[in-house]
Amino acid sequence: MRAVLWGGVIVAGLTAAQLAAAPPPTGNVQNDEVAALIESVRAATLRFEDVNVALAEGYLPDPSGQCVTAEVEGMPAELGAMGIHYLRPDLLGLTVTTPRVDGTGTHTDFANPAILLYEPQEDGSLVLVAVENLVFLKAWEAAGNGGPPTLAGRTWNYMVDDPTTPADEAHHFEAHYDQHLWFRDNPNGSLEPFNPTVTCRHHQV
Repeated sequence: MRAVLWGGVIVAGLTAAQLAAAPPPTGNVQNDEVAALIESVRAATLRFEDVNVALAEGYLPDPSGQCVTAEVEGMPAELGAMGIHYLRPDLLGLTVTTPRVDGTGTHTDFANPAILLYEPQEDGSLVLVAVENLVFLKAWEAAGNGGPPTLAGRTWNYMVDDPTTPADEAHHFEAHYDQHLWFRDNPNGSLEPFNPTVTCRHHQV
């Protein structure tokens, strides 16, 4: 498996010391590199197409039971959905869950992701559509990082709640950076947070 590293983010197990000088790709090269990255990560996580394997390896369904859509998060519905999140508490370094989820996590290895995203199907099954990593701002900075993580030249999303709005922009988490990587084709972009080809219409609460 070919390993790629951008901006200090481990994609398939190599260290920053091994590939620290690698520049982020641009233009068509970036498209090719992102496609190769997706295939590499998908191969490494293929076993999680069976959600029972994910459960056996320590992933837990989001306790909120939510299937996340852009509309529910106060954004344009046409952006699409994320799906149901399955989390690895140890990789996220979770310490508390109330009043907001917080932790020590600085995990960035997409071949061993902290979060799996599933789309619910009409028959009740789940289809793996993406993976995600999340690092907590305080822990990331405490680890000596001077800026946000990046993947394929893209800066991860910075999420922090704005108490002046009704929506919870950080999804009940403390301030953090997160990054999605889609296996399903995404018209928004393979590294964007929402995918209009993913639906929550079959989600059963």
